[in-house]
Amino acid sequence: MTTVLRNKESKLVARISAAVPSAGVRATWTGVRLGIGDDAAMFAARPGFDVVVSSDLFLEDAHFTARIHPPESVGYKSLARAVSDLSAMGAEPGYFLLNLALPPAKTGAWLTGFARGLGVAARRAHILLIGGDLARSRTVSIAITVIGYTRAGRAVRRSGARPGDLIYVSGRLGAARLGLEILSKHQGASAAARLLLAPHLYPPLRLDLGEWIAREKFASAMMDISDGLSIDLSRLCEASNVGAVIDAERVPRAAISPQWRRRLHLGPDASLEFALHGGDDYELVMTVPPHRAQKLRRAPSRVALTCIGKITRDRRILLVDANGRTRPLEPKGWDHFSRHD
Repeated sequence: MTTVLRNKESKLVARISAAVPSAGVRATWTGVRLGIGDDAAMFAARPGFDVVVSSDLFLEDAHFTARIHPPESVGYKSLARAVSDLSAMGAEPGYFLLNLALPPAKTGAWLTGFARGLGVAARRAHILLIGGDLARSRTVSIAITVIGYTRAGRAVRRSGARPGDLIYVSGRLGAARLGLEILSKHQGASAAARLLLAPHLYPPLRLDLGEWIAREKFASAMMDISDGLSIDLSRLCEASNVGAVIDAERVPRAAISPQWRRRLHLGPDASLEFALHGGDDYELVMTVPPHRAQKLRRAPSRVALTCIGKITRDRRILLVDANGRTRPLEPKGWDHFSRHD
């Protein structure tokens, strides 16, 4: 029985590694000494570089719902979320480990779709699967560890912001939350709806931008916007012992058409609320000394960089509205432990 189970597991591993850029025992990928197929993987650290490591969980019924989220999106997003941590440090992706627990019913077509989406994300990130583990479970549980590199001493931390620094964000915020609202309530029946679902199902990878920011030493602090601008900015400010003032009118946000406002029963401030608190955008928020700000125009990425405020000595985070009124910006983004059963 044990042999049968082991053979089944080996076949699942083979299916995943066939769909995802990976390294086997006879790995030839630069730096990989030993990949999938042994008790552990081995890779050579690069001289003059720091190794950057992060891990991320992606759990059924906590981060995604099998009923509405396609397996391709689950595979893609599980890796994109983890790789986003490398973007935030300005690191170059190298390798990743995949720990996957799933019910037997999902070892067929669902796993094929999952591996396909995982492979798309891996190829876009230029990251290599070098190992992991499989287990049987009642629900899908995904744990990914990513390993990257940055020049020694060049990684951008969240603790370097200083009073007077300007606050920039990449892209437009709130699009992922809008996509989730549509998916949850309408499941994207029309072509127009499917287009709006993309930022939620297949979030962007900002690796090139993060690496460039670190290489050119523009940012004093940086992190990715995974749980929402309000809560992630509060974490950056806490780590740096500073505060911030945000101009609400300058926050780049996803547009919501009158049609979708009616269909989703959204209020007039939904666009700003989604941008501030929606989460799942995986854009970058960074602080930049004013004398470096002009050089951001040379950023190699096509994504827009928008100045939305300034770092202050006062450790409060304030939001200034269109009428000049100021109020505290409460961190209302995603927090696993903000609700209690």
